[in-house]
Amino acid sequence: MSVTLQIGIIVGYLVLALLVGLYAYRLTDRTAEDFYLASRTFGTVVLLFTTFATLLSAFTFFAGPNVAYLNGPEWILVMGVMDGIIFAILWYVIGYKQWLLGRQYGYVTVGEMLGDRFGSRRLRGLVAGVSLLWLFPYVMLQQVGAGTALEALTEGAISYGVGAGLITLFMIAYVVLAGMRGIAWTDTLQGAFMLVMTWVALLWVLAAIGGPSAATATLRETAATAEFLSLGSNYYTPQWMLSTAITIGFGVAMFPQVNQRFFAAGSKTVLKRSFVLWPILCVLLFVPAFMLGTWAAGLEAVEFTGDGNVLPLILAEYTPTWFAALVIAGAMAAMMSSSDSMLLSGSSYFTRDLYRPFIDADVSSRREDLIARIGVVGFAITAFVASLYNPATLFEIGDAAFSGFAQLALPVMVALYWRRTTHTGITAGIVGSQVFYLSSVFLWFVPGSYAGWTAGIVGMLLGLALTVGVSLVTSPAADERQARYFEGVGVESGD
Repeated sequence: MSVTLQIGIIVGYLVLALLVGLYAYRLTDRTAEDFYLASRTFGTVVLLFTTFATLLSAFTFFAGPNVAYLNGPEWILVMGVMDGIIFAILWYVIGYKQWLLGRQYGYVTVGEMLGDRFGSRRLRGLVAGVSLLWLFPYVMLQQVGAGTALEALTEGAISYGVGAGLITLFMIAYVVLAGMRGIAWTDTLQGAFMLVMTWVALLWVLAAIGGPSAATATLRETAATAEFLSLGSNYYTPQWMLSTAITIGFGVAMFPQVNQRFFAAGSKTVLKRSFVLWPILCVLLFVPAFMLGTWAAGLEAVEFTGDGNVLPLILAEYTPTWFAALVIAGAMAAMMSSSDSMLLSGSSYFTRDLYRPFIDADVSSRREDLIARIGVVGFAITAFVASLYNPATLFEIGDAAFSGFAQLALPVMVALYWRRTTHTGITAGIVGSQVFYLSSVFLWFVPGSYAGWTAGIVGMLLGLALTVGVSLVTSPAADERQARYFEGVGVESGD
C-alpha cells in the first residue's frame, strides 16, 4: 500500500473528528462555562470515556510499550493496575468534593476554587502558573509522539516536523471550534475505537507469530537478562514502582484537563459510576498495549534500539499496512483527544486565573470566550516549536509532567478536608514542593532519588509537611473563608 494511501487514512480519520467538532460548534453557547465545561451536563458514558480518551496520550501508546520492550512487563502493574486503582480513589476523594463545590459556587478551575476559599488572587495565579508550566511539556509530548509515529510508519516519507505540525493544526482547529462539548463527543468515540483496535492489533500480531505461548517461549530464549520475565529487577524496584504509580495517579488527578472534568459531571451518580468503572477500563487498554511491547522484545523482525517508538514497528511488520495506518490514525486521534483537552484547560487557567484577576476583572463572558480561543492558538504553536527540538524521550517528558502535577495534590486535599488550613500554609506547601522537584529535574547536584524513592514522591511528602506544619503555626488571614468548603456543601443536587 502506498504512502499516499497511508496518509489518506490518517488524515481522513482526523477530518472525521473535525467534522464532529464543527457540528458541536453549532450547538455550543458563546459562554465561557459552556466552552469549558459543556454547562456541567455530562452523563456516565460521556464522562467516563472523555476522561479515558483524554489520558490516551503518546505516553500510553508509545512510551508505555517502549518501557515494556526495554525493561519487561511489570509496567502493566504500575500503569495498568496500581495507577488505575489510585486514580479511581482520588476521583472520589478529590473529584466528588470538587463537584459539590463547583455546583454550589460555579467554579471552573481548581485555582478559582482555592483562590475563593483563601481570598487570594495570588494563590489562584500561583496554581494556574504551576499548572501551565507542567502542561506545556505534556502538550509537547503529544506532538513529539505524533511526529515520531508518522515518521516510523511511513519510513521517513513524512518527516518528524511535518507529523508534529499536522497534529498541531488539527488540535488548533478542533479546540477553537468545538469546545468541551465537541471534545467530549469525539473522546467517547475515540476511546471506544482505540480500545477495540488495540485488542484487534494484539490478536492479529499473536496470530502471526504463533500465539501467546510461542511469543513467550521466544521471548524467554532471547531475553537479554533472566530478570526480564521475573517480577522485580534493577529497574522495577519496589520503591520505584510505588513512587511511579503514586506520582502518576496523583498527577493525573491534578492534570487540568482531567481535574476540570470533576466539575462537568451531571450528577453524583454519574461520578460514582465513572470512578468504579475506571480501573476496569485501564486494565482493558494497558494490558494489550504493553504486552505488545513486551513480546516484541523476543522478535528478531522488530529492531528497536530505544529511539522512536516500538509500536509502529510491530504493526508495520505483522499487520497489513492499511490496518497499521488505521491504528496509528486512531492513536493520533487519541493524542489529539489529550492535546485538545489540555489546550482547552490551559486556556481556561489563563483566562480565569490570570487574565481576569490580574488584567480585566470585568471582562464579559463573550470576550472571555474569544480570548480563550486565541490563547489556544498561541499555546499550541509555542509547544510545537519546542517539540521540534525533541529534547527528551517520551517517557522522560511524561514522567516529569506527572510528578510536577502530583506536587499539587496533597496541599489541595488538605485544604478540601482540613478547616484549619491557612493561606500561608497551602502557599508554602505548593511553593516548597515545586521548588524542590524543579531543582531535582534541572539542577545536576540535587538527587533525583532518595534510597530508591523518586524525587517526585519526596516532594509530595515535603508539600504535605509544609502545608500542615505552616498552617499550624500561622493564623488565617482576614479575608479567608474557612467555612467555604464545609458549611452548605453536601446538598447533592442533580442525582
